[in-house]
Amino acid sequence: MKSFIVIGAGKFGHYFCKFLSKQNTEVMIVDADENKLSDMLAYVSSAKVGDCTRRDVVSSLGVEDFDEAVVCIPESFQNSLQIVDLLKDCGAKKITAVASTEIQAKFLSKNGADSVIFPDRDMSERLAVSISNDSIFDFLKLSNDQGIYEIVPPKKWIGHTVIQMDVRRRYNVNIIAVKMRSGAIELPSAEYEFRSDEHLLVFGKSADIAKLT
Repeated sequence: MKSFIVIGAGKFGHYFCKFLSKQNTEVMIVDADENKLSDMLAYVSSAKVGDCTRRDVVSSLGVEDFDEAVVCIPESFQNSLQIVDLLKDCGAKKITAVASTEIQAKFLSKNGADSVIFPDRDMSERLAVSISNDSIFDFLKLSNDQGIYEIVPPKKWIGHTVIQMDVRRRYNVNIIAVKMRSGAIELPSAEYEFRSDEHLLVFGKSADIAKLT
């Protein structure tokens, strides 16, 4: 079971912990405001009251025992910087921080963050991709030009198998899974026959996906 220490029980921290709780993980959440923690007890393994801009507080949390520390304080960049630095000094194995701008991300990374996420930007891009194309139902960006897309099978694929359509060579995409009402098939075989009532999870470059949809 993977373990997380989440610092910051604001709006993002709340949602993040709730989703983590569904992933069979161990979560400790920490915030300086006790009132923000009361409704989180149903979703986390433990909740601590403490100001994590103070070294003595961070050092008392045993951050080195967690697989990852996540700093969820987008409303205070200065505090995020300070907390990331303290987490690094106290032996945190991996640190993820929330940022609002590229400049913030740059400084957070220099201060010790292993990865930086942009909730508002990433959600906006995801929404823009899905609503701009009726054939795309979801999207996860993995790099500047690659991602995982949930799409309907192209009409010309229906009734044909993966090998007949020679998907990887002809279309330069990889099929990760097939989603159906009854469940999902991971990495479908070459003999799998496409149907009109299913969705495909495909990995590829945005330009190649656009040609399919």
